[in-house]
Amino acid sequence: MGCVSENRWESFPEMLSTGLSLNETEDALESVQFPFEKVFPVYAMSLTEPQTDSIVKSDHDPIWDAVREETKLEAEKEPILSSFLYASILAHDCLEQALAFVLANRLQNPTLLATQLMDIFSHVMIHDRDIQRSIRLDVQAFMDRDPACLSYSSALLYLKGYHSLQSYRVAHALWKQGRKLLALALQSRISEVFGVDIHPAAKIGDGILLDHGTGVVIGETAVIGNRVSLMHGVTLGGTGKETGDRHPKVGDLALLGACVTVLGNIKIGEGAMVAAGSLVLKHVPPHSMVAGTPAQVIGSIDEQDPSLTMNHDATKEFFKHVAVGSRDGRSKCALNKSFFFIHFEA
Repeated sequence: MGCVSENRWESFPEMLSTGLSLNETEDALESVQFPFEKVFPVYAMSLTEPQTDSIVKSDHDPIWDAVREETKLEAEKEPILSSFLYASILAHDCLEQALAFVLANRLQNPTLLATQLMDIFSHVMIHDRDIQRSIRLDVQAFMDRDPACLSYSSALLYLKGYHSLQSYRVAHALWKQGRKLLALALQSRISEVFGVDIHPAAKIGDGILLDHGTGVVIGETAVIGNRVSLMHGVTLGGTGKETGDRHPKVGDLALLGACVTVLGNIKIGEGAMVAAGSLVLKHVPPHSMVAGTPAQVIGSIDEQDPSLTMNHDATKEFFKHVAVGSRDGRSKCALNKSFFFIHFEA
């Protein structure tokens, strides 16, 4: 599988202006033949094996195959979207080029033109093997964990949590290359368009679910591990004007519920779960459940990692914790706080 050549990019506007029908569009494309399955074993893909240049030169990319097949079916069901679907996905030869096209058109403005952004995104993704891996593991995370994600193609086309995460990945690559002003310009546009503010210097692993994304803030020295799930409104921030390493570190497979605030250079342990609305001001042990303002440990995670199960209803456990604390004569104030938290969760 190869990517779109420069000549083809030059002729692309003409192809759109002709208003090709769906049948003509499909005739112009190579037919994709593969055993269509609902879920592809992307985690088992040999993305770490040495290859010549990039994943896009491989003949087998199950995620891209799925995106194309889903898009063809959707174009047949909704002819009014056929031109949009062709321009966004079917006109391209690899996932990197399609994603670059989608992101460029979402982030463009009078000073950052779509054509310029498309060149930047395409160049970074096609030459960065880590990003190629991440964009596939991330879309698989959305399919596995978000019940609102209908298909791989819907994540690629419509989910701003996915869009903001992949835009950040490009900005992060630019930051590491020393192109910091451009990276900051992208951060600004991502914040304006998607409502997600991720500093390009932050470090984020693979297989991330950024559910909804709205209101997420991730600071400059924050670190997020692999296969982490973040709900809307999560803040990984500092505690003031301190400099240096000042933001949270989130371990692999952790789950941060809606509107969680974590402040300072503290650690959220591997496989931990932070309940919605919590304020975390101290380290969270691995495989523990914390809740409240300020957050306290209320139990341990005995089952699968919460990031994958997406089970973040701590109300019952929290209520039990508060009841026991009250009987033991622990502060009456703790009960009032817990009632507020339970009411907020409800």
